Amino acid sequence: MIKVVAKNYIKSDKVDEFITLAGQLVKDTNSKDKGCIAYDVFQDLTDSHIFTFIEEWENKEALDQHMSADHFKEAMIHFKDLMEKPGDVNLYKKVD
Repeated sequence: MIKVVAKNYIKSDKVDEFITLAGQLVKDTNSKDKGCIAYDVFQDLTDSHIFTFIEEWENKEALDQHMSADHFKEAMIHFKDLMEKPGDVNLYKKVD
């Protein structure tokens, strides 16, 4: 199992647009991507322009397929224009 934590820093005037696009990405990912266990986006309670995707995938192959899916690639094109600065992405595995 792979966990992904992807933090995004959104321009203040683009928050509403990001929420709409991120919501569609969450919906598409959860309904279309094989191997997706959980995929959600969260807004920071202290800084409302920080959004974090928290994802859980069956394996790295499922994550790779997600990142090559049309709905993901299209979202990333749109997100690029909404970003205040580059985001942070971390991949995790469970420690046994």
